[in-house]
Amino acid sequence: MANNDTKAFGLWSAIFLGIGTMVGAGIFVLLGEAGAIAGNLVWISFIFGGIIALLSGYSLAKLAIAYPSRGGIVEYLVQGYDEGIFSGSLSVLAYLSATISIAMVAKTFGTYAAAMGGYNSHIWVDLYSIGILLLFMVVNLAGSFWIAKSENLIVVVKLSIIVIFVVAIFPHIKPTLLSLQDAPPIINVFSSIALTFFAFEGFRVITNTVEEMKNPSETMLKSMILAILIVMVLYVAVTFAVFGNLPLSEVIKAQDYALAEAAKPAFGETGFILISIAALISTASSINASLYAVTNIAYQMAKNGELPEIYERNIGHSTEGLVVSTVLLIIFVLFFNLTQIAAAGSISILFIHAFVHIGHLFKIKQTGASRVMVWLAIVSIVLAIGLALNYTSKHIPSIGYIVAGGFIFAFILEVLLRLTTHRVVQKQTVSVAP
Repeated sequence: MANNDTKAFGLWSAIFLGIGTMVGAGIFVLLGEAGAIAGNLVWISFIFGGIIALLSGYSLAKLAIAYPSRGGIVEYLVQGYDEGIFSGSLSVLAYLSATISIAMVAKTFGTYAAAMGGYNSHIWVDLYSIGILLLFMVVNLAGSFWIAKSENLIVVVKLSIIVIFVVAIFPHIKPTLLSLQDAPPIINVFSSIALTFFAFEGFRVITNTVEEMKNPSETMLKSMILAILIVMVLYVAVTFAVFGNLPLSEVIKAQDYALAEAAKPAFGETGFILISIAALISTASSINASLYAVTNIAYQMAKNGELPEIYERNIGHSTEGLVVSTVLLIIFVLFFNLTQIAAAGSISILFIHAFVHIGHLFKIKQTGASRVMVWLAIVSIVLAIGLALNYTSKHIPSIGYIVAGGFIFAFILEVLLRLTTHRVVQKQTVSVAP
């Protein structure tokens, strides 16, 4: 392993990577959807989603320190449930869910880019979506050093724009729009937690950097907690800014670009354009950071026998898995409607986190984690899943079948891969400097 002086990720590089992954889908994709459920109380939902993310992040950080591996969450599943079809199936599902999430964000980038250019055609949306995916494939092929450096710059720019927006818009907030008289039933707040947690979900990307992190025993947990807390404060502030300036009916109508629409009352069309630019930067940043993690997941799955050998062969400083993952993303962008898949994806991600933390209980002595904290993570996630399924099934009756189908597909794919590659899952960890 390289010494600490040559490693790409220090405390703030890791924090910026986590923020870059989280702030993208959270603000520009899910704010309107969560708001449609929780109304002007959606800020409470973001706090609860952040608390679950903190509990989950604690568990993942402890696992990352005990089992350092570029595979991140895939490695923890193998460690918790040993080398078998069950852990393999969950690993496949984790990879597919992460890929769908990136495709959703890429589609959002394409929508904003096409709207700013005055093009409403699906062809232009797809072209912009594919273009940004190909751009960051090249950036990621340059190696983790350039990922860290480019992410630092992108995060600073987009956070500056969003913070300026929040500060400038707060004097224009109308308290009546935030009144409890117009609030939906409190159960709706809890029913939207799956979506708001999904807005934080990118925090797990930080664990993928452990092999290239300076002093991971000190940096991992600290960077995880700080990244989530920073994003939680940002989400709550933005929520007040949006719902304090737009009636709920307008937020729902403009849910795909609610943040940009909220800038209109104070700044007119100029504000709309500036926030749209911030949306482009944020979604691009999220794609950049997420591609790094998905490539590492693919790499780890190949080493463990979860995907074909093509993922192991190197291109430049990264893996051929990056190219294959990008091709898969382009297929999602071109041929799939991501609305229902996004809903199922948020619930599937919660299931994966729950299984990871349950597996963590089997290794609690090795990680030195607090059993209470891990149990709190499990219980809060299970409750969020139940509430989300209960609410979503009323609007998307097939949601339960979609989620179950995802598990079945992952299991079948896992069995087929084992039969065709004749591989056995192996635990893969490395030694890192303390």
